[in-house]
Amino acid sequence: MSLPALPQEPLLRLRDASVRLGQVQALQGATLDVHRGDFIALVGANGSGKTTLLRLLHGQVAFTGTREGLAGGAVQAMVYQRPFMLRLSVANNLRVALWLAGVPRTERSARTAQALQRVGLAALADRPARVLSGGEQQRLALARAWAVRPDVLFLDEPTASLDPGAKREVEALLEGFKVDGMTLVMSTHNLGQAKRLATRVVYLDRGTLAVDLPTARFFADHVNGRAERFLKGELTWSLE
Repeated sequence: MSLPALPQEPLLRLRDASVRLGQVQALQGATLDVHRGDFIALVGANGSGKTTLLRLLHGQVAFTGTREGLAGGAVQAMVYQRPFMLRLSVANNLRVALWLAGVPRTERSARTAQALQRVGLAALADRPARVLSGGEQQRLALARAWAVRPDVLFLDEPTASLDPGAKREVEALLEGFKVDGMTLVMSTHNLGQAKRLATRVVYLDRGTLAVDLPTARFFADHVNGRAERFLKGELTWSLE
């Protein structure tokens, strides 16, 4: 007789966490568990707190409440909508990221080559990173993040400024990361993208986490009145 599996400890846990940015209460009473293998899509109107929640999870903002991670600390990385590129080659942008992450020198060349191959940029390794197209730069940003082997990857609107073809390329990479078992938390205004990629959807409303459901249930149940209005395109700003 086999014993039932014990519940898995979350990678990250928030309990009643709040963030104030100047005079603005950006996040209020956030409670959230991020489990290994999750792909969480954060959705909500502009100003609802999605980016603030990402920065809180990543440890980038002051807050009240509780934020707990794995014992010993999970490796984290974050990719932004408009990633910063150093005035270096594509390959050296990766090597600097690995150096900053504390990866031993003996491993950096191999990891750089693997990461560029993974995102389809191996042929551009010697090209200046700042002359790449927007989609190529985003793929390079994903390569930098992937190369440090994060337990959890945070993404802030990673395809918002890309053309449809580049969006598909980035989505394919994220789908591959998910299949590999990487944990991802992504803010997005693209509900189709959330539906295609995410395992869970968290809907934020005026700085609160109003709904947290498996993706299929979120798009089927519409348990929150304002969430349903958001899905219908009736809420675009959170000040209503």
